Amino acid sequence: MKQFFFSQASSSLPRRDFIKTGLITGALAMTGTVSSCSNNSNPPQNPAATIPGFRLDELSLAELQQKIVQGEYTAQNLVELYKQRIAEIDKSGANLNAVIELNPNALSIAAKLDAERQQGKSRSPLHGIPVLLKDNIDTADAMLTTAGSLALAQNRAQKDAFLVRKLRDAGVIILGKTNLSEWANFRSTRSTSGWSGRGGQTRNPYILDRNPCGSSSGSAVAVSANLCAAAVGTETDGSIVCPSHINGIVGIKPTLGLISRSGIIPIAHSQDTAGPMARTVYDAALLLSVLAGQDPADNATLNKQHPGKLDYTHFLDEKGLHGARIGIARNMFGFHDRVDKVIEEAIYVLKHNGAVIIDPANIETAGQFNETEFTVLLYEFKVDLNRYLAQAGAGVSRRTLQDLIAFNEENQATEMPFFNQDIFIMAQEKGDLKKPEYLQALQNNHTLARKKGIDAVMNQYHLDALIAPSGAPAWLTDHVNGDHYMGGSSTTPAVAGYPNITVPAGFVFGLPVGLSFMGRAWSEPVLLRIAFAFEQATKSRKPPLFLKYAEI
Repeated sequence: MKQFFFSQASSSLPRRDFIKTGLITGALAMTGTVSSCSNNSNPPQNPAATIPGFRLDELSLAELQQKIVQGEYTAQNLVELYKQRIAEIDKSGANLNAVIELNPNALSIAAKLDAERQQGKSRSPLHGIPVLLKDNIDTADAMLTTAGSLALAQNRAQKDAFLVRKLRDAGVIILGKTNLSEWANFRSTRSTSGWSGRGGQTRNPYILDRNPCGSSSGSAVAVSANLCAAAVGTETDGSIVCPSHINGIVGIKPTLGLISRSGIIPIAHSQDTAGPMARTVYDAALLLSVLAGQDPADNATLNKQHPGKLDYTHFLDEKGLHGARIGIARNMFGFHDRVDKVIEEAIYVLKHNGAVIIDPANIETAGQFNETEFTVLLYEFKVDLNRYLAQAGAGVSRRTLQDLIAFNEENQATEMPFFNQDIFIMAQEKGDLKKPEYLQALQNNHTLARKKGIDAVMNQYHLDALIAPSGAPAWLTDHVNGDHYMGGSSTTPAVAGYPNITVPAGFVFGLPVGLSFMGRAWSEPVLLRIAFAFEQATKSRKPPLFLKYAEI
C-alpha cells in the first residue's frame, strides 16, 4: 500500500509563519520559497481552464456538519455538489482525473441519512459527510476494487473492508473511489506515480504538468481540489505522506495496527496501513477517530497497546508546542536547498511558539535498511497478494501473482504502455515467509528502524517528536523515464511501523512542501497536538490554482 520509492537520496537500489502574522509569508518570499503563483490574491496568468467558483471550497468537516445541522444543506445536497464539482474540474476543465469511479448509490444513501437526522438521530460528527476511498479498499456495493489494474476489472468485493464498515456505521457516505499508482506503485522500478491501467494519469492541481506523487494520488488530489470533504489513502512507505505533502494537505500514516488492514489489497503486512487525508489537522484527526479500531480479522489491531476507541480531536491544542521537545533529523535534509529553507523557517516557528529544539537529533540508522526493506516487501507481497486474490469474489479470474504477470504480458498495450513489471517478477521468484533471507531482513529492519533508530534518538534526547522535510516539490510527470523522486523522510517510520504526520509548511515555486512529525509507536495523540499547534501558527495551506505550468 503505497508508495515505495527507489530514491537516489535514500537508497542504493536503482530507483526508487513567523507565528500568526504576514511576516512568515514575507520571510518565505524573501528566501525564494514562495513564488507569486502561490499567492491567491494575484490572479494566475496561465490557468488550465476557467475554473468556476465552488461554494464548498475549503469548508472543514465541522463547518459542513454545522451547515447540515442548521438546515443550509442536506447530505443529498453535499453529494450533488461534490458530484458537480468532479464533473467540472476532474472529468473536464482542469481534467485532474483523481476520481476513478463514483458510487451510483451515494444519493440514496444520503437520503436515508437525511431521514435519520430528521428523526433526531446523528451517528457521529461525520453523519452525512461524503468521503472518497482509494481504489484498493474493498466496498461491498456497486463499485469495483481494482488497485487500478484491468486484471481486477470485475472485482466486486463480497464484504466491506473493516474500515469501510466503521465509516458506514458513523454515517459517512462513500462518494466513490480514487485513482492510484497501479498496484500501489509496486509493479515497476520505473513507474510513474498517479498512473494506472484502469484510471490513467492523475494530475497535480497546483501545476497540472507536475506529478501528484503516490500511491494515494487520487485521494490527495481530490482532497486538495475540494472534490470531497476528506479521503482515505493507504501506505507501505510514503504513499500517504508523499502525495499529501505534494498536494498541500494533511496526511496521517498511523502506527501499524491502529487501523485494520482487512479488506485492503496488500503489499506487505509488516508495513501496510490505511490513513486519513484531509485539508486540516482537525479534519484528519476526526477521520482517524472513526477509522481506528480493533478488528478480530487483523492481529496487528489486537496489540495490547492499541488505545481502543479515542476521539483524537481532544488532543488538539493551539498551545501544544509549549515545552514540546522536538528533534531535528538533520540527516534527512539536503536533497533540495529551497525545501531546506522552508523547513528552517518552520523550525523558527516551532521554537518561537515554545518548543524546545534539539538540533541535530539524527536517526543514525536511516538509510541502512533500504535493501532489506525491499527484500521484505518482495516476500510479503507475493504471499499477501496471493492470499487476497484467493479469497476475492467470483468476478476475479486471476488468482495468483503469476496469473497477474501473465495477464500483463497478454495486455501490454493497456497495462504496460509506459513501464513494465520487474517488481512483480522479482516478487514471484521469492519463496515463503520461512526463508532465512526474509526472516533476517525483517529482523534487521525492525532493529535498525525501531530500537536503534527512532526509539534510540527519542530516548537519548527525551523527545516528544522528530521532524524532517516530507519530501521535494512535485516533479514533472514523465512517462518516458518514470518518477524523478529526489528524497524524503517516510522510510524510517514506515519500516518501523511508527506514526508519521505531514502538515503543509510552505511553497517552492508555487508547489507545496510539507513538514513531517514522527514519533514512537502509538504516539498519535502527542504528534497531533504538536502538528495542530504548528498548523495554527502558520496556516500554510493554500488551495490550488490549476496552473498549466510553473511561473518561475
